[in-house]
Amino acid sequence: MQFQKKTRAGLYSNLIRTLIKIAFFFIIIFLLIILIDRINFPYPNKKIEKVIPNENFKVLK
Repeated sequence: MQFQKKTRAGLYSNLIRTLIKIAFFFIIIFLLIILIDRINFPYPNKKIEKVIPNENFKVLK
């Protein structure tokens, strides 16, 4: 009996390999979203409000 190497992968192995790649992609995206959510970005502590006097407005007709 002679050894024969199968060089062609079956349909199910290609399907499983593709599904694993897709799942790996979604897991990486999910982890990136979680890590970005944990970063505390700075934000202003007080409300920024600038009063503009009415003298600066010009009425256009």
